[in-house]
Amino acid sequence: QVQLVESGGGLVQAGASLRLSCTASGRTFSSYNIGWFRQAPGKEREFVARISARGSITYYADSVKGRFTISRDNAKNTVYLQMNSLKPEDTAVYSCSAAPVADNYIYWGQGTQVTVSS
Repeated sequence: QVQLVESGGGLVQAGASLRLSCTASGRTFSSYNIGWFRQAPGKEREFVARISARGSITYYADSVKGRFTISRDNAKNTVYLQMNSLKPEDTAVYSCSAAPVADNYIYWGQGTQVTVSS
């Protein structure tokens, strides 16, 4: 069992930066791939970024590539999403999820709101 808690969201202006954190409970956190997803009002949830269990492999959605960076500190049971050059279209609830294998995401956090004003 893994419990995930996101933090770091907020209201910022376009062009600003935010760093989201996803902190997990459980001793096996370092064995999970972690993904960040987002859902804007009226839209379906979409993939943002993922990182492998040891942090050696990352993957990004085209819409955030070059602006967002995912990283993890397994000693702190935390995955980060550094978001730079934010755009109004990045406005959404951001959630993290844990996958014991590949992209089989089975544990989800409650999400944190990110609002980018123009």
